[in-house]
Amino acid sequence: MQLVDSATFLKQLTALFESTKDKGTIWLTHKRLTHDGEDATMGDASPNSSKEYPCLIRITDGKNAQFSTHVIPSDLPKFHAAYGSLLKASFTTLRKRDKKREKQRAEQLAKRKQRMVEPVVVDGPKRGNGRRKRQRKVKAAIRQEQVKERVAKQEEERAKTS
Repeated sequence: MQLVDSATFLKQLTALFESTKDKGTIWLTHKRLTHDGEDATMGDASPNSSKEYPCLIRITDGKNAQFSTHVIPSDLPKFHAAYGSLLKASFTTLRKRDKKREKQRAEQLAKRKQRMVEPVVVDGPKRGNGRRKRQRKVKAAIRQEQVKERVAKQEEERAKTS
């Protein structure tokens, strides 16, 4: 990870956004930098300590571009203003969520759950007209029971792992 100053960081971030405009992923991380070079001990920190920590900001594309910068607290508002405007300008390439498709999937899932809950009524003649319809209902009832058992096992497994 290459440590650069904040102006260079913003330039490289712009270049990285341009390179991944059509396809790609960028990871951004913000952390409070607490490492001073010496060993950290828990007893030193007092609740009314007025020490200000710099902010560590990292960016990577997961492959070859890895940059980071330290921003001191007094420069943080100016840096965030430039950083925010850069992010707003670069987020225009994000895909918009397809809410219509999400709604359809949610409705289908609700329908499947409803079908699983309501029992399959097996009626009709065992012989003669309607026999095939009855057989389909019997098979549907058997499948529904199997699905219920499978769901119960999955929930049991989740409860064990949690």
